[in-house]
Amino acid sequence: MLVLLALIVSCTAYSQDTTDVKFGNGLLNVVSKDGSWSMKFGLRFQTLFIGENSVHATDGIGAGSSQFLIRRSRLKFNGHAFSPKLKYKVELGLSNRDIGKVNSTNNWAPNVILDAVLQWKFYKNFELWAGQTKLPGNRERVISSANMQFVDRSLVNSRYNIDRDMGVQLRHNFTIGKSFLVKEVVAISQGEGRNVVQENLGGLQYTGRVELLPFGKFGGKGDYIGAALYREETPKLSIAATYDYNDRAVKTRSNQGSYMVDASGDNNDGFFHSNISTVFADLMFKYKGLSIMGEYALRGADVVNHVGSDTTSSATVQIGSGFNVAAGWLFKNNWEVAARYTQINPDNLVGGGTEAQYTLGASRYIVGNALKVQADVSYLTETNNVNSNLMYRLQIDIHF
Repeated sequence: MLVLLALIVSCTAYSQDTTDVKFGNGLLNVVSKDGSWSMKFGLRFQTLFIGENSVHATDGIGAGSSQFLIRRSRLKFNGHAFSPKLKYKVELGLSNRDIGKVNSTNNWAPNVILDAVLQWKFYKNFELWAGQTKLPGNRERVISSANMQFVDRSLVNSRYNIDRDMGVQLRHNFTIGKSFLVKEVVAISQGEGRNVVQENLGGLQYTGRVELLPFGKFGGKGDYIGAALYREETPKLSIAATYDYNDRAVKTRSNQGSYMVDASGDNNDGFFHSNISTVFADLMFKYKGLSIMGEYALRGADVVNHVGSDTTSSATVQIGSGFNVAAGWLFKNNWEVAARYTQINPDNLVGGGTEAQYTLGASRYIVGNALKVQADVSYLTETNNVNSNLMYRLQIDIHF
């Protein structure tokens, strides 16, 4: 990283104009003299403490565990190339949690690249994206991890999100009347997640999303920020729905999860395949210091349980449903209290009981989302388990 920073500073000193940049808006903001390209460079990281205790039905709180870790560590680059209508974004993940586990199916390739995408506004309100980036899935996933209301996203997101993939997206928006804004996105992607290096093992993935904003735009793109940092003077609402279809998917959670390896030799490519569909519905409401967000997810598949002919290999697609609702109030001193309820309902074919999680959080926004301290406590129960789980977390988030 130090070498990269040195190269950026060197290039800036010899060939570019550097403007003053406020804290939280990038380390460097570089624009060429002729205006033909620009680059904003930033970094951020999150330092996290997690503590957990089991809660026994008869004996109370049991033995606990704790962990300190760098939850996320990122380098971010964005700007325009050749024309302001052609933008780009690159984001690299450097922490172990960012990179994830490498595996032989993906030729042991590490997951360093989060985003590498071109965004071309080619005609009026039409924009074409090409590369690797987040798919237009559930709102909680699309909200940046730097802008979350709690220490981390909910169980609904961890079970059903469609995260990032490589492909193309067509985006468009239009206004009805004076302020009713409609946003549309369609995407075609490879269907196996980010940083895949082997040939496509299944079919393609198709995603469509529509967002309705009847009262117009949120301040500062607040429909994709957790807290009500922009304190809307009039009520703002965004209602959205997404449908995603992954043709012949080879992973247990659409383009996420584990590869469904078939060692029995029944399939020529060595993988089980399922056609997996995922539906999301979500909303965001903000007014003054109040923020409310809700999400619903539903996943199904044509084949759920796979078993090889010699029974030596098997795989289960993680289908089911879930929802979460969160509400927060931001005080004038930039302290916030928030609460979230999450419920996960696995399908009977998957097994496992209904999970319910109650989360209470508190945040201090020192410089908006650029510098904040967040803490939350969660209580998790499962119908098939007599014991429960208590989790408490503290996180410091900083980005330049």
